Amino acid sequence: MEIKRDLYLNRLIARMHNGMIKVVTGVRRCGKSYLLFNLFYKYLINQGIDDKHIIKIALDDRANKKFRDPDFLCDYIHQTISDNQQYYYILLDEVQFVSEFEDVLNSFLHIPNADTYVTGSYARFLSKDVITEFRGRGDEIKMYPLSFSEFLSGYEGDRIEAFDAYMTYGGLPQVLSIKEPEQKSSYLKNLFEETYIKDIKDRYGIRHDDELEELVNTIASSVGGLTNPTKIANTFESLKKHKISKETVKVYLDYLCDSFLVEKAMRYDVKGRKYINTPVKYYFVDCGLRNARLNFRQVEKSHLTENIIYNELRSRGYNVDVGVVTVRTANGLGIREQRQYEVDFVCNLGSKRYYIQSAYKMETEEKEKQEKMSLRNIDDSFKKIIITGEPSLVQRDNDGITTISIYDFLLNDNSLEI
Repeated sequence: MEIKRDLYLNRLIARMHNGMIKVVTGVRRCGKSYLLFNLFYKYLINQGIDDKHIIKIALDDRANKKFRDPDFLCDYIHQTISDNQQYYYILLDEVQFVSEFEDVLNSFLHIPNADTYVTGSYARFLSKDVITEFRGRGDEIKMYPLSFSEFLSGYEGDRIEAFDAYMTYGGLPQVLSIKEPEQKSSYLKNLFEETYIKDIKDRYGIRHDDELEELVNTIASSVGGLTNPTKIANTFESLKKHKISKETVKVYLDYLCDSFLVEKAMRYDVKGRKYINTPVKYYFVDCGLRNARLNFRQVEKSHLTENIIYNELRSRGYNVDVGVVTVRTANGLGIREQRQYEVDFVCNLGSKRYYIQSAYKMETEEKEKQEKMSLRNIDDSFKKIIITGEPSLVQRDNDGITTISIYDFLLNDNSLEI
C-alpha cells in the first residue's frame, strides 16, 4: 500500500537545484526514507531522469557499510558523476552513519551539477545541526507523521471510525499495516522506549534516567496544558516525592523538543503584540505515541483533538502560538478589573493570520459563548475560527466567527479559507 505524501514531495520538488543540501528531518518512523527513496525517486524517474544519474544509498544497510567511510563515500560520488552536463541526484538515507558527514556533504556543494538530499535520525542530527554544520547551505524539510487525510487514504473504514483510530493510535505509517489493537499498542510502546528514549539517552549520555522518564509521563499527562519548568519541578516534589531542579527540567524539555517528540507553543499577547515567556504548552508530534506512553489510560478526546489540530497546522507550515487576550472592564461597583482569555492557536504564515479555538463539543449556548469570548475581544480583521469535534455544517455568526468541523478542517487543505 502506497500512501501519498504530496505535501512533502512538493516541498522537495520546489527545492530542486537550489544550491543547498536538502535535509529531511522528523521523528523516527514518520516516513522520511520512504519519501526520499520511493516517492521522490519515482518522481525523478517519471521526469525522465536517467537512473544512472540517481545515486541512492541507504547507509543503515549493512550491505552498504563501505560507504560509511567518509573518504570512500566522497570518492565514490565524485567518480560516479562523470557527466558534467546533466544533473546528478544524490539521495542518502540515515547520513549520520557516516563519520564527518558534515564535511562530506559540504564537499558535494562544490559539484556544480549535483543536487543532494539526505535524511538523518535524531541521535546525531537535529534541526540546529542543519543550521550550524552546513554553513547556511542546509535547507531543512521537517516531516511529520501521517496527517489525518493521509491516514484516511490508507484506512479501511469510514472517516469517523478512522478519526477514532487516528486519535488513539496516531499516524506513524507502520500503524496502518498492523491490524490488531494489541499489536498497535505494543509497537508504539516499544518504539517509544527502545528508540526515542534510547536516542535521547545515547546522544546526551544520560545515566540516571528516572527523572527523564517521569518528565515524559508528566508532559504526556498534561498535553495542551499551560506549564513551565518551575511548575513541573514542584509537581515532582509534591506528588512524586522527588526533588528535581527547574534547570534540569528545562534541559530535559529541550531534549524532548530536539528529538522531534514534542513541540513547544509560546504564549502571545494578542493586543499587546508581544510574547509572554511563561507558561507554555507542549504538544506531542503524534497522539499514538503520547497515548502509548500512558498505556492508553488517558485518551481524552478534547485534549487529543487540540493536539491533532496543532500538528495539522504545523505540518501545513504555520507558526503556531497560544494566544492571550486581555479584557478590562468595570464591575458593579465601578472598579476596573482585568481578565485574560485564551485563544488556543494564533497561526501565522507570511501575511496570513488565523485565530483558532478547539472546542470538541459546544452543547449549550453558555459553552458556545465561552468559546467565542476571546475571539470576540480581538479587534483586528484576521479570520477567527472555531473547530468542533463532531460533523456539522460550516456556520458564520454576526461577529464574523466561522465554525467548522474537525473533518472539514483536516480533509480540506484550504479549510481555513472557507
